[in-house]
Parts: sequence; structure tokens; C-alpha cells
Amino acid sequence: MPLTHFDQNGEAHMVDVGAKAVTRRRAVAEGRILMAAQTLALIQQGAHKKGDVLGVARIAGIMAAKRTADLVPLCHPLPLTRVVIDLAACEDESAVYCRSTVETEGQTGVEMEALCAVQITLLTIYDMCKAVDRGMEMTDIRLVEKQGGRSGHWVRASANAS
Repeated sequence: MPLTHFDQNGEAHMVDVGAKAVTRRRAVAEGRILMAAQTLALIQQGAHKKGDVLGVARIAGIMAAKRTADLVPLCHPLPLTRVVIDLAACEDESAVYCRSTVETEGQTGVEMEALCAVQITLLTIYDMCKAVDRGMEMTDIRLVEKQGGRSGHWVRASANAS
């Protein structure tokens, strides 16, 4: 299957979705940020001097989903109907797990918005905590599920049930 963001001359272009049916679209993405146990404890206790790390990160993720077309050059701007950012501390691995769910009624999917939301949520955690832990690592960022459109329903075989 050819890459859809290139025309017959091999030049990048925005895909024409005008003839596609408007359907309910949903995408779920996930990722995690690994950190020192002391950093996770600061976040959980709300003791970080910058404030509510997870609350700020959640808002950043929602904003990122809404602004994905401004960040990824060939993405269509979409009217999102729902963005949910779920965050969970994972003490056993000293990490924060992030799962984003993004929905719209439209002619193209919201996979990029869900992935962008996870990336920026985790990046915001890094930004807020870098003064105490520069060794944090964002990892396992991936699409978990997508629904809607011509390709239908897709679920990652190894989807994390966290």
C-alpha cells in the first residue's frame, strides 16, 4: 500500500478527505515516563514546588490534542468532541502511565491527536520535574486502538490493560 501523504510525483501533500463519510472516530494511545522513586513520591504527595504535576500535565495533553494540526504539518485540523487523559502512578516500576482517548465526528481519524496528547502529557511531567530528575525516560508511546473510518476497528495485540 502506498504512503498516502505523497502524490504520484513523490511530493508531500495533505490527503484529500472530502469524499470520505463523516463517522464517529476514536483513538486511544498510551505511554509512560520512568523516573527515580523519589521523583514519583514527590508527584504522588503533591510536594513538588511547581504544584500539581499530574493536573498540569493532563491539561497540557488536552491542549496538545486540540493543537495537533499546528504541530504535525500534514494533519487536518479537527473539531474534537472528547479528550480524556488518564494518569496513574506505577510504583513497582517508578513511572507514570498515561492513556489518552480522543474522539470526533469527522472524515479522518484522531490517531495523531491521541499520540500527541500522550507525548505532551509526558513531556510536561518531564519539564516540571527535570530540576530534580534529569534521567527520566519517556517510553512505550504507541497507538492502542482506533475506531471508525474505512479501516474500521483496530486493536493492538499487546495492548496494555493498565
